[in-house]
Amino acid sequence: MPIVAQSTETTDWVSRFADEVIAESESRAPGKPVVVASGLSPSGPIHLGNLREVMTPHLVADEIRRRGYTVRHLLSWDDYDRYRKVPFGVPGVDESWAEHIGKPLTSVPAPKGSAYANWAEHFKAAMVASLAELGVEYDGISQTEQYTSGVYRDQILFAMKHRADIDAVLAQYRTKKAPAKKSQKPVDEAELEAAEGSGAAAEDDGSSGSAGYFPYKPYCGACEKDLTTVTAYDDETTELTYVCQCGHSETVLLSEFNRGKLVWKVDWPMRWAYEGVIFEPSGVDHSSPGSSFQVGGQIVGIFGGKQPIGPMYAFVGISGMAKMSSSKGGVPTPADALQIMEPQLLRWLYARRRPNQSFKIAFDQEIQRLYDEWDKLAAKVADGSVLPADAAAYARAVGTAAGELPRTARPLPYRTLASVADITAGHQDQALRILSDLDPENPLTSLDEARPRYDKAETWINTQVPAEQRTVVRDEPDKELLASLDEQGRESLRLLLEGLDSHWSLDGLTHLVYGVPKVQAGFSADATPKELPPEIKTAQRTFFALLYHLLVGRDTGPRLPTLLLAVGADRVRKLLGA
Repeated sequence: MPIVAQSTETTDWVSRFADEVIAESESRAPGKPVVVASGLSPSGPIHLGNLREVMTPHLVADEIRRRGYTVRHLLSWDDYDRYRKVPFGVPGVDESWAEHIGKPLTSVPAPKGSAYANWAEHFKAAMVASLAELGVEYDGISQTEQYTSGVYRDQILFAMKHRADIDAVLAQYRTKKAPAKKSQKPVDEAELEAAEGSGAAAEDDGSSGSAGYFPYKPYCGACEKDLTTVTAYDDETTELTYVCQCGHSETVLLSEFNRGKLVWKVDWPMRWAYEGVIFEPSGVDHSSPGSSFQVGGQIVGIFGGKQPIGPMYAFVGISGMAKMSSSKGGVPTPADALQIMEPQLLRWLYARRRPNQSFKIAFDQEIQRLYDEWDKLAAKVADGSVLPADAAAYARAVGTAAGELPRTARPLPYRTLASVADITAGHQDQALRILSDLDPENPLTSLDEARPRYDKAETWINTQVPAEQRTVVRDEPDKELLASLDEQGRESLRLLLEGLDSHWSLDGLTHLVYGVPKVQAGFSADATPKELPPEIKTAQRTFFALLYHLLVGRDTGPRLPTLLLAVGADRVRKLLGA
């Protein structure tokens, strides 16, 4: 199979693929636009694993555009696939939808309350919106429209005429038992769902009965389902007869009939040849002997085409998200991720890892560390200390050949914004007050300056952080705890309160809270960790725990400098017993 080599070097993987795709395109179709492709089946919520099917060719196509070439990124909506099963937990859907199994996705009713005409359009809509927010440029193709309008008629008739040749290819694999393969073990529900691949990937490879093999599957004229078997076909007249499990039988002229489709293992290579696709990635579910990608590499030649080059892409996992998964009954979608992270960060997660590397998208506390890493990368880009491959990933994340994506004007630390949103519980005037105190010399004048990052952090707090982990500031001092303090504990609070006003900024309070235990131990507040004995860290942890208990009644909480700013100087003095 012509798989693009996946180097383990640290150079930019997108550029390497772009080089190969350009060379392949100039060899196959000189002077024509470079064609890359993706395929998505809107059989249910389109999740973050599926997004890799789009982001991999998007990033490569965008690099080729940056070099001045014309590129078409085809996104085939496999909305003429059969409806296979009723997804668990989708709002507005119950077991009555099982009666539609076997129909095209565009013939299945949308969930109750949906604004869309059918099942496929309902689930396409969220992905279309997410791709727009991510800056992904593509040409969308509805396979329902392609098949029902007769666009593929010549290809269908050709496939039926050459059905013996197609059957011979498929026969090479029907009796082969796939060897035990080394595979990445799916570790969560998202990866298990991603491993299923396209809704079409599970189709059979055509009907083979007493009348012979046929690569075409009609949808029944009575029940609309694909529970049909072709019983006769005449190559000269194109007269086709089928019977359905519902009892209906029909004879049609295939040269005029548009209610059916080629089976998946024939449909995919037919499209490669029809569209002249140069580059298309495929998931790990297509890596085994007899898979649609491997078989397609032989069948495409029957249609006079060549198999695209492209990498096999690995799983995209999820950390956290258990609460949302259980309520929705599915794995998270790009729309879910874009509620809590800016599109630049999501693009970066796909751009920085080679397609054959698995990675996880964080919905739990890990998102704060990811944002810290992202902000450090931005700082390195700004000061020129960034490595070339990291600079390339950053550039691909913040914009496309068409320009930069909209960004937050004042990208304050995500963990700080999340803490402020947590403490203020939706009171925007309070949030602005706290955020303005972060840097008194350059105060925030409007929350809009911190948007959309602030809104993403607030949504993360409200949807992903369990209630027991939310921060609730005490109304009254913990008099019992204050009375129980020894001289060292009282001294630590006195030092903090004395320095409160003169250190009232994020950096100042950070210096203050870390400095109090140093001063108590006889060191300068400016002493570095290398200049201090190990027990200072223990003293700092003890001091921090005391402050958390006095302010929020827990051992831990938001970063103390942020928490102090949020509580306000007067209330801090009250709660600390001043």
